[in-house]
Amino acid sequence: MRRLLRQCGELDTRLRSKDLFRSFRFEIVLCGLFAILYTLLTEAAMFGITWLIYRMLQPTGAGNLSVMSQEAIPMNDMNAGQLYQNSPRCPAAESSWNPEVFIGMAAAGIAVGILLFVLYFMLLTRKFSVSLEEIGKGIDRISTGDFESRIEVRSRDELGLIAQRLNSMADGIRGLMEAERRTENTKNELITSVAHDLRTPLTSILGYLDLAAAGSVDEATRQKYLSIAYSKSKRLEKLIEDLFSFTKLTSGEIRLNIVSIDLVKMMEQLLDEFYPSFQDNHLECEFVTSAPSIVIEADGDQLARAFANLIGNAVKYGAAGKNIKIELGLEANQARVAVTNFGELIPPEDMAYIFNRFYRVENSRSSDTGGSGLGLAIARSIVELHHGTIEGKSDFDGTVFTVMLPLKAEEQGR
Repeated sequence: MRRLLRQCGELDTRLRSKDLFRSFRFEIVLCGLFAILYTLLTEAAMFGITWLIYRMLQPTGAGNLSVMSQEAIPMNDMNAGQLYQNSPRCPAAESSWNPEVFIGMAAAGIAVGILLFVLYFMLLTRKFSVSLEEIGKGIDRISTGDFESRIEVRSRDELGLIAQRLNSMADGIRGLMEAERRTENTKNELITSVAHDLRTPLTSILGYLDLAAAGSVDEATRQKYLSIAYSKSKRLEKLIEDLFSFTKLTSGEIRLNIVSIDLVKMMEQLLDEFYPSFQDNHLECEFVTSAPSIVIEADGDQLARAFANLIGNAVKYGAAGKNIKIELGLEANQARVAVTNFGELIPPEDMAYIFNRFYRVENSRSSDTGGSGLGLAIARSIVELHHGTIEGKSDFDGTVFTVMLPLKAEEQGR
């Protein structure tokens, strides 16, 4: 609404500077001038018709009476003037000037002119009334929640632009409401997903602890149950930690500690930390870099977590491929990091959603691997906080997640 009011406030200046002859004010002035012109022409026509009717109603011989009387009197007769002066005068000899009649006719002409002007002006400006009425009805419909309603744009003046702005406002409000509805649905899905993911390991923990507490099991079985409950508890802890991290990242609560980081050394350190996971899953890791050192400015802890999530994702879902590949390189003043696994392919219809929170390609597979459904969403949030991009691709060459990060200013163009 504020945007609409601001645009309407700028309307007058824009029209005055660029489109004066199409403005509402100019059209009003033009209608007034035409109304005056039509009024004058109508009054002139009325006066002409009235004068013709008056001439047609005059007696035909009345105009020659005085002339014949004068011709009958000898001009050299000394008493002719006196005789003519004393004789009764004909109507034509009377003076036509009468102030009262003139004032009455002028007043009548002015009154008729005003009435004609008002009539013509109202007829000429009727389109403005129709436009204003349609705008009013459109506002009423929009105010009642009918955001599908549209106001017909009849002109290119201020009224037409107001109609356009109102239509744009309706589109904007409808978009906001749809976004709010999607947000509400997403929130409900998030609550459902969190409740499900928290309940599943918690149910297992309670079940194994209940079995371990039973007096009918031997010590070895009890220790086994306690070990399983402990591993489930660690999974539950990881899920809660991921959930809090994702919430902080998306709400902007995390403040990055930006320092210079060598990506090559960071990746080497991460791969050393993941070596036990590679061994447990019988995976070979190939690390390839096109430069001995690639320096960027980033928060080391957060960026390490993003790459750890990508490597962990490759380990979980790439075990069937027996190999994962990590490549570092330079591309257009950016650092490029690609993490590839050769496990099961991700269907094309799922690729657009894999970075969404709690989205899983296969629920059963996620249950087996113990994923929280937040790893890729957290990785994307961290990369975007560093002004980078992340994208995924899955085909017969493997499933690849590629991260692009801006180089340190001193490293660009080398």
